[in-house]
Amino acid sequence: MTNGYISKQYGQPTKRYVQTMDLKDDSLLIQKYREAHDKKHFWDEIKEGIQAVGILEMEIYILKNRLVMIVDAPVDFRWDEAMARLATLPRQAEWESHVAQFQNCTADATSDEKWQMMERMFYLYENDEEEK
Repeated sequence: MTNGYISKQYGQPTKRYVQTMDLKDDSLLIQKYREAHDKKHFWDEIKEGIQAVGILEMEIYILKNRLVMIVDAPVDFRWDEAMARLATLPRQAEWESHVAQFQNCTADATSDEKWQMMERMFYLYENDEEEK
């Protein structure tokens, strides 16, 4: 982990969203949540839906039961519109229900209710773009 992670380059301007959520503090459930997201078990329809709404990359990081999700998207990406569309795509509701058993939330919580958008409070580099 101290070697870092290579960031993908997209050849176009992008913006980043960062969200957080807690899993239930149960090592077996956390392991099952990890398994649900590994390459062997992650549902193809969910990956295809994420890409179909315009998300370029999605990463989830974990520390104990705390998750941080990083989403990279084109600068013209509209989060609310994309998430509303994603919710209607094949197996998305089923996926949300499936992963809810591991998440520290109510069983019927929507993705927006589960994942809390984080505010960027610091950055080191120059940002010529207007903050939004």
